[in-house]
Amino acid sequence: MRKENKTLVESACKSGMSEKTARKYLESSKLPSELQKEHTWRTREDPFESDWPEIKGMLETEPRLEALTIFQYFQREKPGKYQDGQLRTLQRRIKRWRATEGPPKDVVFAQEHHPGRLSQSDFTYMGELGITIAHKPFDHLLYHFVLTKSNWETVRICFSESFESLSEGFQAALWELGGVPERHQTDSLSTAVNKEGNPEEFTTRYSALMKHYRIKPMRTNPGKGNENGDVEQSHYRFKNVIDQELLLRGSRNFNSREDYEHFLRKLLGRKNAGRKKALALERPILRPLPGKKLDSFAPAIVRVSDRSTIFVHRNTYSVNSRLIGEKVKVHVHAEYLELFYAQKLLERIPRLRGEKKRFIQYRHVIDSLIKKPGAFENYKYKQDMFPTTGFRMLYDGLLKAKSPRTAAKEYLKVLNLAAKENESLVDEAIRILIQTGTRVIVSQAVNELYYGLKQSGSPKSPEIAISSVNLAEYDMLFTNREAIWTSMN
Repeated sequence: MRKENKTLVESACKSGMSEKTARKYLESSKLPSELQKEHTWRTREDPFESDWPEIKGMLETEPRLEALTIFQYFQREKPGKYQDGQLRTLQRRIKRWRATEGPPKDVVFAQEHHPGRLSQSDFTYMGELGITIAHKPFDHLLYHFVLTKSNWETVRICFSESFESLSEGFQAALWELGGVPERHQTDSLSTAVNKEGNPEEFTTRYSALMKHYRIKPMRTNPGKGNENGDVEQSHYRFKNVIDQELLLRGSRNFNSREDYEHFLRKLLGRKNAGRKKALALERPILRPLPGKKLDSFAPAIVRVSDRSTIFVHRNTYSVNSRLIGEKVKVHVHAEYLELFYAQKLLERIPRLRGEKKRFIQYRHVIDSLIKKPGAFENYKYKQDMFPTTGFRMLYDGLLKAKSPRTAAKEYLKVLNLAAKENESLVDEAIRILIQTGTRVIVSQAVNELYYGLKQSGSPKSPEIAISSVNLAEYDMLFTNREAIWTSMN
């Protein structure tokens, strides 16, 4: 502006500064940033100057020491010398020492990914998203598989970091992909990697799985999650996509697990759609799949106890009492157990999550309980003998009116009817009897109503008459408030 022959006052005003400041910049012919001087002097004395040699020696001996630990040490050793407000001063000085004189830090080396070479997988917990199935919390994990070059990904719902979950998720990913990469990397999963000191790096079952697909197994160093960075980032991004989609959806509840799985597949389809070109470069390099999948179950042979139970992976399951004393073969899958005897599949049982739990089915032991009703009162698994709330209410009503032995006899007859006939229809009969006001529900009443419902073909709920409400009584409360208040007092 001055070069355009404008006055100093006018130029300064239009530049948003005072006349004095404008004159200073014009006379110096330098930019404001060039006039600034680096602040290299202290405005106050360093309170740690006298003790810094000792502090420096402590850091050189053990660089992992934190400033707070050192500060508290000197507060104890030299009472009254240092105040809490001086901690930040020490933290800044130690930070400068680490950056200028401290030990070198680990460098994260950016990796170049090659098509078809590397895949990664890991488990991620989904509890933080608050997903429910039929309005009940759905506590689950996702097994997450990623190709590091194209970032193609897929997931599978599971409930524990078991080998069965890993094997099923890994094989499902490969068969969906239609090929096999050269290497597969995980972190130090206990289901895949042996503990330190074991001569074999990977577990026998995991090594067999990798050998079946002719993949070279790899693992990250303990505590180095960044080495499995692609799948770790995919965890974060995919869960964020799920969360955002649930916000748009307006609900985190799904009617069934199938609905939730369909929801996940749609999200994966959209994410993978943008990776088609990159995946097209990888697919020709992937090696062919083997002729079939490898079995993902863990076999076990156990003997059925005299309690009609088996003990598998630290959990208790009931089986048919006919098998007491026999050895049975169990295939432990990720979500269920298959029970075999004489090469015949007898039953499929839901697998329990965790340890020291039980899954007892009343149908397995009802025949013996009918013969020994006296054992019911103190039966260790008594709480598992009530399939619904209605059965529990029936038994509690019997206990109030009859002796424990008689109540057990009556209740076990009803339970036997449910085991041999139709549990849901027996439960409906109990519900109707409760709603009609029957105080003590005996087995004969349940039996008669059950067969009546069975013959009619469809259960009919009792008609409940509800008298109409006289609204004039409520009007009176508002029109005669003073009179009512006086009469109450």
